[in-house]
Amino acid sequence: MSALILALIAGAVVGLALGALGGGGSVLAVPALIYLLGFTPAAATTASLIIVTATSLTALYAHARTGNVRWQAGALFAAAGLLPAAAAGAAASRLPQPVLTAAFAAIAALAAVRMLRPRRTATSPAAGGARPAKAVGTGAGLGALTGLLGVGGGFLAVPALVTVLAFEMQAAVGTSLLVISANSLASLTTRGATTAGVNWAVIGPFTGAAILGAWDGKRLAAKVTGTLLQRTFAVVLLAVAAFMLIDALT
Repeated sequence: MSALILALIAGAVVGLALGALGGGGSVLAVPALIYLLGFTPAAATTASLIIVTATSLTALYAHARTGNVRWQAGALFAAAGLLPAAAAGAAASRLPQPVLTAAFAAIAALAAVRMLRPRRTATSPAAGGARPAKAVGTGAGLGALTGLLGVGGGFLAVPALVTVLAFEMQAAVGTSLLVISANSLASLTTRGATTAGVNWAVIGPFTGAAILGAWDGKRLAAKVTGTLLQRTFAVVLLAVAAFMLIDALT
């Protein structure tokens, strides 16, 4: 199968997951780039950031049109992650390839476990209250994760926005895309030198398919039970994580 067809298929799956779940799709982008399209782990994380940025901005626009984005709170949450994302992005190119692969496998497994666990419902601000210090710490951690591994961190941002900032689920999904976009852009600014070697003939179609898939994913989320979507995706993600961990250790 040609690289173009593989890029289109992988991009569509990434976009579907991102549009439907508000995160998680980018965790599939890196292994797809490495194992299907022949990228090195370092190049794959950089390429993933390009894909994640473009796709997240598109999905953010779709959610903003339906009023599912809390701009002020999301911007503050994202701001905490900008410097960590930039610093981690600069450090990523200096890490050994097996370390990057193993770290990514661990994060993918964590994402899958979180998706398999029952969602916690948001408490109202009056009852529980948002915790600013924890929000800043969580935002900084998500930024570092994005910069280092080229993932958007939406699989962590959504539950964090629900439990820390007391968002309802739809607002958490939409606002997480603002956080993902900001962190990805910050990380890309420190990877300017590495983007010169990106294979745009592959990344272009991959990104285009992901953007289209994100729109379809948002429509799919309105028709299919969210729990079914999450569990199906989590099982796939666990298999990917196991494969990557075995590859890193052999």
